[in-house]
Amino acid sequence: MNLALQAAMAKAGQTAESLAAQTGVDSKTAARWVSPGRVPQPRRRAQVAAILGRDVGDLWPDVLKRREPQWLREWVDWEREAVALRWFEHCWVPGLLQTEAYARATLAGEALTPAEVDELVASRIERQAILRRERPPLLTAVIFEGVLYQSAYGNRQLMREQVEHLAEYATMTAVQVHIVPRDVGMYPGLGGGFIIAELPGGEHVAHVDSQAPAQILNQAADVATLSRRWERIRGDALSRNQSLNLIREAAGSWT
Repeated sequence: MNLALQAAMAKAGQTAESLAAQTGVDSKTAARWVSPGRVPQPRRRAQVAAILGRDVGDLWPDVLKRREPQWLREWVDWEREAVALRWFEHCWVPGLLQTEAYARATLAGEALTPAEVDELVASRIERQAILRRERPPLLTAVIFEGVLYQSAYGNRQLMREQVEHLAEYATMTAVQVHIVPRDVGMYPGLGGGFIIAELPGGEHVAHVDSQAPAQILNQAADVATLSRRWERIRGDALSRNQSLNLIREAAGSWT
């Protein structure tokens, strides 16, 4: 429990319902704010802190020592709040399903210091905690088959462990992994990876990756465009069971 927030609410005579009414969210969302690791969006944090007469850092000290880069923090906040995530990748295993060694390999060759790499890897691994919650978000990942066979600087053991790790997650109730086979030819996923998060109130926000810092899209028209693209990509992917068999076959190829 977030004891600092709970104590501040009691002292101010506030409840989850009263905070919800004043911040414009539903009461279930406000109630989750006292759970470990559940941090409101920056605007909501500021509202709650003002209502309770406290500093944001007093109520959520972890936001002041976050590991992820500044440009990624808004998305991580949405990710933590999401009840469902639709994630397409054509170059990498999705970050929430990466091993530490694979995450580190994806950063090789970047203009980063060893300390910066350590921070980014730690941040990526910490984000995976949402999949271990009592009620995790539903993660549906669609991955291009070539990702399973893409060498990580010749390290076969690293790739075997990563693909086996992916297979293990693919059996979880809250994780669905679908593979787009290599023989599909041209398909809408060639445009690049993206993520669509569904929030508790039914709203959607998207994350679009690129060579530059990623974009966060929350305009309905933009998210709708990505949703249509998602459906077309998902239509080219194999079933969950077929995909799991293909992942296991790929893991065996790295031995």
